Amino acid sequence: MPRKTAKPPAGDTELARLAKALGHPARVAILKLLIERGTCVCGAIVDELPLAQATVSQHLKVLKQAGLVQGEIDGPRVCYCVDPAAVRRMKELIGTL
Repeated sequence: MPRKTAKPPAGDTELARLAKALGHPARVAILKLLIERGTCVCGAIVDELPLAQATVSQHLKVLKQAGLVQGEIDGPRVCYCVDPAAVRRMKELIGTL
């Protein structure tokens, strides 16, 4: 007889998605940098990290897909900043552990 598995609470699924987005030290560093700066940051992210532009862009894409970071086109560049509501929600979800 197959075991029944209960669907995890929505908060657990959300926390897992956010945790997965932070599952790489470079993404943690990028998020910390954006929180510290408090404003939209463009090329400065690459200047602050020992990573290639393409690598930083890929990590930003993951953070943006998770909703932790917002990107805004500013002429030929994209400026990134933290979504404060998403960070608050992540902290709230971590508090449920």
